[in-house]
Amino acid sequence: MTDPASPSLSEGVHRTTVKVRFGDTDPYGIVYFVSYFRYCHRAIEEYLRAVGLRPEKTFKNVEEGFGLPIVEAWARFRRPARYGDTLRVETRIQEIRSKAIIFRFEFFPETGDELLAEGTANLVAIDRTWRVQDLPEKVRRALGA
Repeated sequence: MTDPASPSLSEGVHRTTVKVRFGDTDPYGIVYFVSYFRYCHRAIEEYLRAVGLRPEKTFKNVEEGFGLPIVEAWARFRRPARYGDTLRVETRIQEIRSKAIIFRFEFFPETGDELLAEGTANLVAIDRTWRVQDLPEKVRRALGA
């Protein structure tokens, strides 16, 4: 079962806001690099919801026998974000392959256009035995592939 599509997806870009918490920062109050990857995962979840897929049934679907683990992630940090900032994460599909999805992320101040960080996450479809398989058709359809 899918959730209704979200209006927060516009022209293939989903926008999510993230409030930087104290635990997301290093001792100097700057967002710690690992926190960006947590923000990216949250943005993927929101993107999936926006296209009508339930994250808990998309990352691991026991009934249908597939999963979509993140097998590669990359990031570049351009400007610091700090404790208390609100960030806007713009998420889009960079590429859909027969067996994988690559999401792209760009981080901005909530109301600005200065690029603070960017990155990608590569999700690969696997079967019950952890072998690579084709992307499930329902995922391809929802993502517009």
